[in-house]
Amino acid sequence: MKFLTFTFTLFTLAIASVSAQNTVRKFTLPNSDDGQSEITVYLPSAEMAAQANGRAIVDCPGGGYSHLAMQHEGHDWAEFYNEQGIAYVVLKYRMPGGDRNIPLGDAYRAIRTVRDSCEVWNINPNNVGIQGFSAGGHLASAVSTHAPMDARPNFSILFYPVISMNERITHKGSCVGFLGDQRSDEKMVREWSSDQAVRRNLTPPAVIIMTNDDRVVPPATNGAAYYSAMRRAGNDCSMFCYPTGGHGFGFRDTWRYHNLMKSELRQWLADLNMPKKSAIRVACVGNSITDGMGIDMSGVFSYPSVLGRRLGDGYAVKNFGVSGRTMSNSGDLPYQNEQAWKDCLAWQPNVVVIKLGTNDSKTDNWKTGKDDYIKSLQQMVDSLDALPTKPRIIIASPIPAFRDIWTITDSVIATEVVPQLEKYAKKKKLQYLDLHSLFKNEDGKQMQSDGIHPTDKGAAQIAGYVAEAIKK
Repeated sequence: MKFLTFTFTLFTLAIASVSAQNTVRKFTLPNSDDGQSEITVYLPSAEMAAQANGRAIVDCPGGGYSHLAMQHEGHDWAEFYNEQGIAYVVLKYRMPGGDRNIPLGDAYRAIRTVRDSCEVWNINPNNVGIQGFSAGGHLASAVSTHAPMDARPNFSILFYPVISMNERITHKGSCVGFLGDQRSDEKMVREWSSDQAVRRNLTPPAVIIMTNDDRVVPPATNGAAYYSAMRRAGNDCSMFCYPTGGHGFGFRDTWRYHNLMKSELRQWLADLNMPKKSAIRVACVGNSITDGMGIDMSGVFSYPSVLGRRLGDGYAVKNFGVSGRTMSNSGDLPYQNEQAWKDCLAWQPNVVVIKLGTNDSKTDNWKTGKDDYIKSLQQMVDSLDALPTKPRIIIASPIPAFRDIWTITDSVIATEVVPQLEKYAKKKKLQYLDLHSLFKNEDGKQMQSDGIHPTDKGAAQIAGYVAEAIKK
């Protein structure tokens, strides 16, 4: 609180007009206790910010984790973003010297400051992105894949990014700076190679911009590897790879494709729809059916993704589904042990849809977890009730199992799991959604061949029922 108070005091004292036509306020604030990290904020007018839905971008210049290219990979971008109504924040982060937590901490703090200042700076906390160049692109992607929910950006813009921490296929100096002596530790290399850290549904949308002739950071094993990981996970990702330009073109207008890049990035940003500032946060908790297993581009076609589009920008919907998980803490893979559950609680939702039970019906799971099923649900409800948002909870039953497979049987779901859920919801006066009765597969196109997982058409059907339940 002392740091934030100091920040806002400096904000009041440091506001200054600048010559850029679309920047109405520019000021610099400390971003670390030692004062070595700073953020320089460029704000557009309130009217322009409103037109851009309060969008903000935190920028991480490159420099191989040994120095920072603050001008052409930092400050020179301010007018480009401000003319679109986007607040732009240049981060001067400290060099790691082998301690990755130094730049990571600076980036986390910068994003938190932007969100904490949303009222004063006319920023939408649901529309805060991160941008990075080269090693700064690694920092931006590391924040996108590792940050806690309050510091995780809503989207990423990665210019010729260092992605891998395997120094044989990436920029060695960045590996030395970020990991230091731990760069030979295979576990650390894997953990901090951002393509290995992409998480289905939880890694934010990204655009990658690079050149084919980059010989400093090989695009195939870095930027393209991140795109491939995002695509495999079904997450929203775009990639623009220009024929020439080498490494480090930044905002230099001498680069042949400078104007084309600006046009394509501007269009990508215009097409990036984000919830309103006042959006109701909806968390979808569940197993592989929520996760979108078997649906290509699940980040677009899973039921939570479709739900978000149906509800509109007055809602922010996040998919916290994890495949194979059980409600019961006595099951083989309890949901409450997952990072997704911790992320859900940290996000502090306003509405939570809990849909777990299909995997609980497996023979061994139901044998050991039958008596623990409702107790585990109560534990989830207690955790949600303890949140400051006091979220509205919707208990959704599993959809039917149209085929007995993997010891999942619809008879157990219909005669044992569903009645327990219905009885519990009624007793606790929680909203109950009987998807088992509502969900239909009459044309055979709503379910995948395994009879357990819905197709994209089935996911859309579920989204429709959940949307109706939320709007009640």
